[in-house]
Amino acid sequence: MGIAVITAALVIILSAFNGIEQMVSKLYSDYDPTVTMRSLEGKTFDSTTVNLSDLRKIPGVISLSKAIEETVIIKHGKKWVNARMVGVDYSFVEACNLDKHMVDGYPYLEENGEPTAVIGASLLDKIDGYISELDGYEELTLYTPLRDASMARLKSPFKVSPLKVVGRMNYNKDVNASDLLVPINYAEIQLNYGTDITAIYFHANKEQVESVKEVLIARFGKNFKIKTAAEKNELIFKTSESEKKIVVLILLFIFVLAAFNLVASLNMLFIEKKDNIETMERFGATKQFIFQIFFFEGILIAFKGIVIGLILGVGVCLLQVQYGLLQMPNSDGEAFPIILQVKDVLFIFGTVAILSILSAYFPVRYLVRRTIDEI
Repeated sequence: MGIAVITAALVIILSAFNGIEQMVSKLYSDYDPTVTMRSLEGKTFDSTTVNLSDLRKIPGVISLSKAIEETVIIKHGKKWVNARMVGVDYSFVEACNLDKHMVDGYPYLEENGEPTAVIGASLLDKIDGYISELDGYEELTLYTPLRDASMARLKSPFKVSPLKVVGRMNYNKDVNASDLLVPINYAEIQLNYGTDITAIYFHANKEQVESVKEVLIARFGKNFKIKTAAEKNELIFKTSESEKKIVVLILLFIFVLAAFNLVASLNMLFIEKKDNIETMERFGATKQFIFQIFFFEGILIAFKGIVIGLILGVGVCLLQVQYGLLQMPNSDGEAFPIILQVKDVLFIFGTVAILSILSAYFPVRYLVRRTIDEI
């Protein structure tokens, strides 16, 4: 039963980590472009120096979007907060599935010819704002830093403009707490950028991300910094992978401790059957023959535990996937994500089988040698 419980725990834990990894990946990959290209020489670069039509023809590129990013200040009533204004076009809105990540309001960056914005869910909460069902928007005051402003002129270094926020988005903690999506032409006017932009966002097929990156490096590597979404969020994904490996190692260590029960059982069996072993030896049984009896007994016990554990683990995972028995905290009833993979089941079976065989082989070998010598 000890072997069964640990085996089941390994199946459940690995499946749970798979679910968490996919959830985290979805939260970040939906919003973050698969590949981002920025200038190495400065914050901005002239978009006319890059042929966007040629970039769209790169194999694997689904769409691309010019982007303008700038830190701004937004005000609502007496509340002030810093935000990251991101000016994008419709292709970005479509690629990041904005309509599927709305808390309330609408995923529009333009309404009746006027620019509108979509704000991070917790960012709007910070300034006590909300999307009115009556009006369908919340009006904020946007303070945008002037590009060539000088404090010596005794003028405000900000351009102050009203901005209608028509929706709240929910992606991940970072985006929710900082980002404000606006139309790129609005950002250009606010910042007086003209044809300058800060980045180009590429959305590419997952299978071709690296090839797209290599093409871009080959063409623009000397003047531009090119990063994939995985590289941008490297710490998050590596932390999740490290946690998974550590937990698996801990459970395997516990499995080794559980295997000592198998050693103890075989030891007690030897003591109980000592007279029978003596009789068998007098009838001509060899050490090898006696070893095989007890070794296969240990294997039988261990593999019964492994099979029962795999059935329990897979069963619990399937129940969670089908019925969502366990829910995530503060998620409005969303089921805890579980992804059962055949390769994980095979890995667990192979690992615990090897440990079980070793746990049976060495103790039985020692006990047979010692017992036969005593007889």
